Amino acid sequence: MGGVESYYRAVSSRDSRFDGSFWFGVTSTGIYCRPSCPARTPKSENVKYFPSAAAAARNGFRACRRCAPDAVPGSPQWDSRADVTARAVRLIGDGVVDRGGVPELASRLGYTERHLNRLLSEELGAGPLALARTQRAQTAKTLITKTGLGLSEIAFAAGFGSIRQFNDTFREVYGCAPSTLRRADTPVDGVVPLRLSYRAPLHAEALFGFLGARTITGVDAYDNGRYTRSMSLPHGMATVTLWPASPGAAVLPHGGEPGIGSGFIEAELRLSDMRDLTPAVARCRRLLDLDADPAAVDAALAADPALAAVVAAEPGVRLPRSVDGFEMAVRAVVGQQISVAGARTVLARLCPPADGAVDRPGLPTRLFPTPEQLLALPDEAFSMPASRRRTLRAVAEAVRDGLRLDAGSDRAATREALLALPGVGPWTADYIALRALGDPDVLLTTDLGTRRGAKALGLPDDPADLARHAERWRPWRSYAQIRLWRAA
Repeated sequence: MGGVESYYRAVSSRDSRFDGSFWFGVTSTGIYCRPSCPARTPKSENVKYFPSAAAAARNGFRACRRCAPDAVPGSPQWDSRADVTARAVRLIGDGVVDRGGVPELASRLGYTERHLNRLLSEELGAGPLALARTQRAQTAKTLITKTGLGLSEIAFAAGFGSIRQFNDTFREVYGCAPSTLRRADTPVDGVVPLRLSYRAPLHAEALFGFLGARTITGVDAYDNGRYTRSMSLPHGMATVTLWPASPGAAVLPHGGEPGIGSGFIEAELRLSDMRDLTPAVARCRRLLDLDADPAAVDAALAADPALAAVVAAEPGVRLPRSVDGFEMAVRAVVGQQISVAGARTVLARLCPPADGAVDRPGLPTRLFPTPEQLLALPDEAFSMPASRRRTLRAVAEAVRDGLRLDAGSDRAATREALLALPGVGPWTADYIALRALGDPDVLLTTDLGTRRGAKALGLPDDPADLARHAERWRPWRSYAQIRLWRAA
């Protein structure tokens, strides 16, 4: 979109496709909203537009309680872009600033704090501290409405440095004291129920079916449409159960009203430390690719007659990603030249019981190993050829020594570093880029499943010919990849 007139048309039509792409503040009320807010459309002369919720808050506007503009899907551009600004936004979403401050963020990205602040301020209207501050307020709001924690516990769990800072920020962002949002029916059993919003459509069967076919006993499971898995987070273990909301459950995560074309994934989080709520939500959203713009992706792919029919039959196919980049790298190496079922068996032998895991029916009791844990395993634990075992250890050593495989990684530099490791070829590096780094423009042309899917759709199944044909799918070749696998 571009220009004030096009923004105002989106607001007037309450078009949820633009939720997360921009926000608008109403000068006559001092409130800021998402484009799909169901309230009466304000006069155009009373509207100001902002590139982020933090920018709106920084300019003195309070979040609308009706449309919950702080709980929208993230902007598709920050999700898909590979530049420094997008990487910074993804890392802030994962709580890096809350845990290590702006110096840690700058260090991860390889830039000075001053340069980073300038980049973010130019594109988002707010620097890293302001962006993290708005996110802390949203996390605190979730904990107030969804848990029985005391307000002082919530303040520090959300990342605030003091109770006073917590109260002041909350009043500034929401225009009320934190205690006013406490509900009488707040659950106290340690489960945090959430609804994770997305832009419709979303093909749930394809998304959850892909994850369900690759579960590892004790780590994750798929049963009756629900996907459950363990996660290792900065402060401890967590488990999450995810499933598509029923059609009649269209209510925004914090009590707002839905816009046209929005949907939700139901989530139940169990955290050993509530400080991990922010990264847990960020990683769940990333796993399910909830910040994507399916309309843009599908339109680009449907322009190819060879894909038009499958796109029309299955709109909203997403790119299943990961909650941990090292886990996905290990999965990629183990999966070299063996079946999905065989890989699951091998991977299960590598996963140790989690310390302090509660043995409850249906909940994971194991965690995927850390690089240090994998390196400590004896040879017989791997159940694979010696060459592949050496590759796994090389990847573990690289990650232990600083190679990062996450949302903030430089995709090109990371691929180059992976290819330098023994036993890591283009297929493995690209699979890691596809699922661990979330690169939207990867195609595994030599993959057997890819070639079978291409042949089934009448596309060339020769890798070189397919690569040439796929140039028309840029920058969404990763989504075409998922469709080719499904066609196979």
